[in-house]
Amino acid sequence: DDDTRRRLQQQAKEAGVFAPHVPKEFGGQGLAVEDWSPVFQEAGYSPIGAAVLNCMAPDEGNMHMINLIGTTEQKQQYLAPLAAGDIRSCFAMTEPHPGTGSDPSMLTTAAHKVDGGWKINGDKRFISGADGAGFSIVMARTDAEGDAPAGATMFLVDTSNPGFILGNHIHTIDRAIGGGHPHVRFDDCFVPEDAVLGGVGLGFRYAQVRLGPARLTHCMRWLGLARRSLDIALDRCERREMFGSKMKDLGLAQELISQSVIDIETSDAIITKTGDLLGSDPKAGSAMSSIAKVHCSEAIFRVIDRAMQLCGGDGMSNALPLASFLNEVRPFRVYDGPNETHKWAISRRASKRRKEEVDAGAPYLADVTEGEL
Repeated sequence: DDDTRRRLQQQAKEAGVFAPHVPKEFGGQGLAVEDWSPVFQEAGYSPIGAAVLNCMAPDEGNMHMINLIGTTEQKQQYLAPLAAGDIRSCFAMTEPHPGTGSDPSMLTTAAHKVDGGWKINGDKRFISGADGAGFSIVMARTDAEGDAPAGATMFLVDTSNPGFILGNHIHTIDRAIGGGHPHVRFDDCFVPEDAVLGGVGLGFRYAQVRLGPARLTHCMRWLGLARRSLDIALDRCERREMFGSKMKDLGLAQELISQSVIDIETSDAIITKTGDLLGSDPKAGSAMSSIAKVHCSEAIFRVIDRAMQLCGGDGMSNALPLASFLNEVRPFRVYDGPNETHKWAISRRASKRRKEEVDAGAPYLADVTEGEL
């Protein structure tokens, strides 16, 4: 609940670990994106750790984006209280079918220009953190406006706005995100001109500013939970004896443990590479974050699943937290874009890159013999 969250956040502030990703001018630690991973992994060792350090989704991604593209006034009105932990936020993009989900071009929520601002109309679903949020960043379709192209535009909308209508909750297997994943409806929701975040018609371009790091921080947080799951299994294998040996000395257990170590270390390596790219080449980093999201979401699930197997019946029960951990990480293969959609994009980028290399004069290796190489 919010009272507990605020009490623990105050302790995080006193310990000097609050809001590691937020600039110091807004009360954070000012860490660069390439330095986030060790801190976010430590926070992720507990399911509530990220919320206590104020680096939980969707707030973390919203803070990062507002800091990069928000106006001075928008930063003071929205980023400052969000960074301080005084409020929570949400990001309203996903819609009921046939609206946007994996395909952003299917966006149906629309904003129309009116005197003094805009009116937003449309239905959203799966809006994580919406219940109890102080504001929402809303993605809506807009017509061409002056020099601005037709496309999508992001708007900052206070949830106290009478046109912001909270709908029914979608009951999911994960529980860590405060505010759940409810429906939201925008009914002639009026916002002033200065509610536009970034620029009119540029919403999808600016969304990439948010999505690349946001995908990666999910990887970081859940990797921390995978490390904890392996530690639980290792402690179990150290103390449990069967067939005349400790479990840690049995080959079948060693196989499960070693595969989990490999999954954790490869995930850590790809997160580090992606973080470095996001800091130096955001476009390449965003593409790499898609690869990291697919790899880590599947590897983390495997680690926790193996830990449950090593812990036997207790792993399936509430005697240990492993089953609840699995519920938290399983949706990650869908959240931030289904893995299948990411794999499609990864494949297309690989084919495009290779065609460009061949067109530029690289040998077409499908027709080259081993001797010619």
